[in-house]
Amino acid sequence: MTRNRFSLNLPSFATGLRSAWREGYGLGDLRKDVMAGLIIGTVAVPLSMALAIATGVPPQHGLYTAIVAGAIIALTGGARFNVSGPTAAFVVILFPIVQQYGLGGLLIASMMAGVILVALGVTRMGRLIEFVPYPVVLGFTAGIAVVIAVLQIPDFLGLSVGQLGEHFVENLGRIITSIPTLNPFELSIGLFTLAVMLLWPRLHIPIPAPLVGLVVGAISAYVVNQWLGGPGIEATVDTIASRFTWEADGETGSGIPPIAPTFMAPWLLPGPNGEPLELSFKLIRALLGPAFAIAMLGAIESLLCAVVSDGLTKTKHDPNAELIGQGLGNIVAPLFGGITATAAIARTATNIRSGARSPISAVIHAVVVLLAVIALAGLLGLVPMAALAALLFIVAWNMSEARHFLHTLRSSPPGDVAVLIICFSLTVLFDMVLAVAVGIGLASALFIRRMTLLTQTDRVDSMNHPDINGLPAEVAVYNINGPLFFGVAEKALTSLHLVDPNIQTIIVDMHNVPSMDGTAIVALQSLINDMHRERVALIMVGLPTRIIVKLRKAGVRKIAGMLTYCRGLKRAKTTAILWQRERVQAPPDG
Repeated sequence: MTRNRFSLNLPSFATGLRSAWREGYGLGDLRKDVMAGLIIGTVAVPLSMALAIATGVPPQHGLYTAIVAGAIIALTGGARFNVSGPTAAFVVILFPIVQQYGLGGLLIASMMAGVILVALGVTRMGRLIEFVPYPVVLGFTAGIAVVIAVLQIPDFLGLSVGQLGEHFVENLGRIITSIPTLNPFELSIGLFTLAVMLLWPRLHIPIPAPLVGLVVGAISAYVVNQWLGGPGIEATVDTIASRFTWEADGETGSGIPPIAPTFMAPWLLPGPNGEPLELSFKLIRALLGPAFAIAMLGAIESLLCAVVSDGLTKTKHDPNAELIGQGLGNIVAPLFGGITATAAIARTATNIRSGARSPISAVIHAVVVLLAVIALAGLLGLVPMAALAALLFIVAWNMSEARHFLHTLRSSPPGDVAVLIICFSLTVLFDMVLAVAVGIGLASALFIRRMTLLTQTDRVDSMNHPDINGLPAEVAVYNINGPLFFGVAEKALTSLHLVDPNIQTIIVDMHNVPSMDGTAIVALQSLINDMHRERVALIMVGLPTRIIVKLRKAGVRKIAGMLTYCRGLKRAKTTAILWQRERVQAPPDG
């Protein structure tokens, strides 16, 4: 018995996989999972490379993320259909980290974020996603989409801009001044790839459009480079192979290394100056802020994705188990070269539409990406950078939810529109962390203002109320409607101060007060003290037991003839009449 009292009530683990197993999992379900995994795996290969490059790291690190984190999160998380890997939302957070701390710093920050996510899941914080207002989410996702699209312009146009920095305005200025260096071959391949990916779905052929677009783009780039390139001539169209090189086990090459993810200590990987990082308390402290931002965005995006998948499949996810799974994936993946991972809404929706039955489909997707790295690394190196930029343009457009953005601007109340615009602007001009913090703060202030308007205190005409008809003239009745919290307590309770000096007892009907916070309790104590000094009695009616317990703990206790609680107005009327008689019969002071 003693052990049970102190045992931790930890959340469930791997509930997504176990829920599918409990419903019965057969060979037919496995076939559906394999087919779905093959489809999302082919989609994940180009996306993982493109998102890694957009983050500022070599493309293989995006593939390693899909392989390691994708499998671990699927097996340990709380959502049956979520597919995890690198996502576009993280680009605006991870890109500055790479600029400041290098690849090694990014992987350490990802591991720290994983620890934070596990802690959030263990402490059952999964439901907090419900408290992030929709204008805040829409504002920062649209802002992220704009930043991603702008970062792709140099590769799409073939511009010579050098290394981009952390700040949007500075990067945009450098891109504009570099327009004269436009490469028409890069632009042509980018436009051609973009057109193929946009038009391909209309043919209703069951091959993912990103895969077709990148294959066509790679063929076009190969033809252009073979036609215009040659000995001593620089390649006309930049590809993954011409942009990136690798070194592993004494071997070197270009493009993507044809080896499976292997253990690599993040603290031994290059920092911003190309030298190995020095793991220290100073570095951990510097990365704590970015890690917290990664964890918060990862939690928001993963749980939003789980909510979307629940709506599509009529299932129910476990938010705390999902956070634990996401945390474990982000702790382990960096040890094998993977960057930050979270659930991807587009890949999850594709997974569901492809007939997935369980998290096994996400594991198959990770296996497909692994096979692509081992067997197709050379071919992946032929993909042109302009084609990857075109793919990310589509990702950014889908992420922006432009229709919802414009609809919200047209139809929402002015306060919500202001929150949306401010979050969007701060994300683009500064960073997502500031945008979310300010957005939630403004949304909270807006909520408090609205709740203030809902909570009212009114004088009740006892002559027209059947329960309190016939009260003495020295008794006043008030009715409080709405919650009493720090935004409204002072205003609601101040109105109980009397102008009429003849009133000796106040009845306050609080049936419609669902909650009171600490500020309201302090304000009520101050009101009671003032009324005691003025010899005015107070009867509180209809408070829930839990609020009465709070008041008693705060020292607001019954005082004979001066303060009491009643369940109903009839009882309050009887008590008020009794107190008035006692006052009349009491001998005068002195």
